[in-house]
Amino acid sequence: MFIGHYAPALVAAALPKAPKLGILFFAAQLVDIAFFIFVLGGVEGMRLQPKITVMNGLDLYHMPYTHSLLGSIIWGGAFAAIIWAVTRNSTSALIAGGVVVSHWFVDLLVHRPDLTLAGSPPNLGMGLWNYPMIAVPLELLFAGGALAFYLSRTRHISGTAKHWPWTLGIVMLLVQLYNWLSPDPKMMDASLPLSALLAYGLFAWLAFKTTQTRAREGAGET
Repeated sequence: MFIGHYAPALVAAALPKAPKLGILFFAAQLVDIAFFIFVLGGVEGMRLQPKITVMNGLDLYHMPYTHSLLGSIIWGGAFAAIIWAVTRNSTSALIAGGVVVSHWFVDLLVHRPDLTLAGSPPNLGMGLWNYPMIAVPLELLFAGGALAFYLSRTRHISGTAKHWPWTLGIVMLLVQLYNWLSPDPKMMDASLPLSALLAYGLFAWLAFKTTQTRAREGAGET
């Protein structure tokens, strides 16, 4: 998934003592951020293999440090430790770490069997990328439903711009549509990891702007 990964962040952001939405957006994609940085550094690997799945022509053939369940838990634990060190709030830290780990379970739905438990077989993945009629509405339901939940559990702060949540939602949808409809790249180079990292940064920035205009009912932001 792509924008579907942000569903846990949007739901978690409405919880008492949760970190701000921008932090949770970063957490939701931390595993992929690390993966693409590792790809650029030659630590993990992906390659073009057209039609390896109906919706995705990338063979994610080596990613034991980011897309194993154990790796995700380690990344989540490290991120939780950082949040705790900054806030001294164990609830906030656990929520942030949980959002990081959620990435693996969301990927499990759509990936072909290229995920692992600890970096070696068995390889896991339900392969919904081979079934667009299921994968597309599922992703939209995840992201759209979670955004609606977040908006229903927060209130607009008087005197701030009202457009940021809608800007966030529209930009996420447009980037997702581009991801679905654009042709597979002709060659594998640094542009793909860099464009993904740029998109993650854009989404996190829009989430931070959204947080500045909304507050949880009955609770202050952490």
